[in-house]
Amino acid sequence: MRILSTLGLLGITLVGLIIAIPILSVAFSLFGALVIFLIWVAPFWIIATSRVTTGFEKIAWLIAMVFLSWFAWVFYFFLAPLKQRDDYYDYSR
Repeated sequence: MRILSTLGLLGITLVGLIIAIPILSVAFSLFGALVIFLIWVAPFWIIATSRVTTGFEKIAWLIAMVFLSWFAWVFYFFLAPLKQRDDYYDYSR
């Protein structure tokens, strides 16, 4: 009798594993897709929230990201801002 219960428990465990494998593989693939998507969106987020550039220059960098992808982000990292902006007004004059 003990052998039958052990075999039954082993059988139920194997069936559970067979059912769990596709569920876990879908979960891992969705997680991987989410990570890859976040890595792809990160440069857009960095440029969009950056305080280095403003206005049209920021929009131009984002458009460059759409057409040139990661190369534009690398250029942004080394070149932005293209034009110095005046953050303050000199009241001493």
